[in-house]
Amino acid sequence: KEIGMYPLLTFEQEIDLAQRYEKDEVEARRTLIRSNLRLVVSIAKKYLGRRLSFLDLIQEGNQGLIKAVEKYDWRRGYKFSTYATWWIRQAITRAIADQSRTIRIPVHMVDNINRYYKTQRKLTQELGREPKNKEVAKEMEISEKEVENLIKISQHPKSLSTPIGDD
Repeated sequence: KEIGMYPLLTFEQEIDLAQRYEKDEVEARRTLIRSNLRLVVSIAKKYLGRRLSFLDLIQEGNQGLIKAVEKYDWRRGYKFSTYATWWIRQAITRAIADQSRTIRIPVHMVDNINRYYKTQRKLTQELGREPKNKEVAKEMEISEKEVENLIKISQHPKSLSTPIGDD
């Protein structure tokens, strides 16, 4: 409810605030952040159900928004919200990658695992069957051994409490 108190900005207002922030005006930074909190919430909603609470997703998105405010270059002619969306998404997806697994996998490996699954789905569509690791490796331009490693890393750990056999 609180975020509704802050009005959405026009492109001209965004440029004005960015210029004022460049001149070290702290209030301009605050206004840019507060006026774009709704953007964070709308992006965070798309990532619900991925092992992080909604509030955690918003918090991570806010970190991305702050980074966007600090790096925004109004001279390039882009709307701030267009630029900020990239930073917000990145912050949220990085947080999911870092915090959603029992054993942390480095973000670059999570990116590679996601790329592997995307390539595998694409090849399954094209070939009409499950692709072999060799075919996936060729498409991804990596070795077959690296593909096998990605498959191994992407598996979730098994609990030591899991019963074995019929017992």
